[in-house]
Amino acid sequence: MGTPAANLDALLLLTGRLNYAWANTESLLIHLIAGLAGTDKDAAVIIFLTLNTTRARIDLVERLAKMEKTPEAQKKRVLGLTGRVMKLSALRNRYSHSIYAFDPESGSPRTIMMRIADRRNDLKMGRSDLVDEKAIAEIEDAISSLKTINREYWALIQEFGYPI
Repeated sequence: MGTPAANLDALLLLTGRLNYAWANTESLLIHLIAGLAGTDKDAAVIIFLTLNTTRARIDLVERLAKMEKTPEAQKKRVLGLTGRVMKLSALRNRYSHSIYAFDPESGSPRTIMMRIADRRNDLKMGRSDLVDEKAIAEIEDAISSLKTINREYWALIQEFGYPI
């Protein structure tokens, strides 16, 4: 890796690309909601925007897919794709809901999670992780996976005739 400042710049650029790929892919859930709920795209947009988290949107799509009327092949494809997206959500959340700092000893960039973990008898805050080559590779892999999932969502949308 290069200088700490260059590494942070690379991390911020990749985080932006990850968020763009995520938002672009998540927006395709609108078409899945419309198709699975048997409604038009305009109504699906309202439903999508009313649900304000990825988890809620995915839960809705998965529940619609699990309805008895959904053909098995369609259900399997939808659940497979939403499952793959949710596996990427922890990584996306780690980089989207963090602040960034430099490690005082090495000068390397670090993420500091802006989240409270409520435990039985205490709180955990500010989990910090070093951003190394492995972390950069994980982000690049996630972006690549999201691109693939995006194309697979479009194929599913077209194959099952969901509203576009």
